[in-house]
Amino acid sequence: MSLLRLPYWTLSPDAYQGLIATKNALEKSSLGKQLLELVWLRVSQINGCAFCLEMHSKSLRAGGMPAAQLDAVAGWRVSERFSDRERAALAWTESLTHVDQTHAPDADFTPLAAQFNEVEIADLTFAVALMSAFNRLAIGMRQ
Repeated sequence: MSLLRLPYWTLSPDAYQGLIATKNALEKSSLGKQLLELVWLRVSQINGCAFCLEMHSKSLRAGGMPAAQLDAVAGWRVSERFSDRERAALAWTESLTHVDQTHAPDADFTPLAAQFNEVEIADLTFAVALMSAFNRLAIGMRQ
């Protein structure tokens, strides 16, 4: 990766602080830090953001996620290492991250109700959108 193109966080501090405020709000949600980090890791895998991959993998390890589960994130659909709640979150994560292809179908949205309340579904959706924004900033500015 080449050198940082622009220090976007200092050039647009109000916009950046808005993203940080959203992150802080989500970290207080009932989703829990580990599920958020798992979702953020999966978004970052799909988008290919090396900076974010390292950050979220490190956070998940520090939070106690077993190495075997962390190693299986990209293949969660065929792994037995994920709970139904994690599976629903990861399916929605992929659907939204690939929204240009999926258009977020009911088949991905409807299963969320069995695992999450409406506030959590909204928070999960914000979490995916937020990490997509951070990925685009980090990749575009070569962070």
